[in-house]
Order: sequence, then C-alpha cells, then structure tokens
Amino acid sequence: MRIAVGADHAGFPLKDRVIEYLQKEGHMVQDLGTHDSEPADYPDYAEAVGAAVVKGEAEAGILLCGSGVGASIAANKITGIRAALCHDVFSARQSREDDDANVLCLGPRVVGPSLALELIGAFLRATFSQADRHKRRLEKVKRLEQGLGNG
Repeated sequence: MRIAVGADHAGFPLKDRVIEYLQKEGHMVQDLGTHDSEPADYPDYAEAVGAAVVKGEAEAGILLCGSGVGASIAANKITGIRAALCHDVFSARQSREDDDANVLCLGPRVVGPSLALELIGAFLRATFSQADRHKRRLEKVKRLEQGLGNG
C-alpha cells in the first residue's frame, strides 16, 4: 500500500520509526515532512498528506502531531479526507471498517511508540465493510462536506 506520512515538530521524533515500520511491512512510504525538530505547523502537514490521499498518490495517510487533535481537525477540512484520531486498537480498526477513514492521526505525546505502531497496523489491515448502513452514513458525511447537510 502507498502511505503518505506527515508530522509537525512534536510528531517528528516518532516519524522515522513509523516510516521504518511501514517499510518493513512492505508499504511504499511518501515522507512529507517535517524533517527536523524545529517548530512546524501541523496544518501544513495535514494539507500535504490530505492532498496526496485525495489525488491518489497515496492510498492512506498517517499524521503525527503532539496530541493528534490539531492534525485531525485540519485534515478533516479537506474534502475527501476522513481523518480518525485514535488512541486504541478498536477505534483504529473500526474507523476503517465502519467509517472508511483514509487518514490516521496519532499524538506521540499521548500514545507511546509501541502503541502507535500497533494502531497503525490495525488501521492499515482493516478495510471498509461495505455494509449498507455504513454506506448510507458516508453519503451523509459527503453531503456535509458539500455544505448540503443542513437541508
């Protein structure tokens, strides 16, 4: 699978480990930065990862910022991105199976490296269930993206 990875300065210490794990699992990785620990703005990396996923350059994305919250908020502003902030294996798996999430957001200040890799594995191994109820809900999400959710 092609995976786009992005991190701000708070996510940078974990990024290389994530990339190494992904490559070891046989994935092709697009490293979209940051490339050092100098202060960096998470929306820039959310935009880069989101663009790679929306354009089809990557099949999924992983974003790392301090808590994961900022990256999740920013990524979810991009039409076509369904970013999931996950701190447990159930949510990481379920976000793909039920919600067809295409970007996983993690907070290295919240989850340790071992758990982060476990979450990534669960996220990437899961696939959308194609259940009718989930398809129906995703259509409603798409309407919200188009500004049609209020009527």
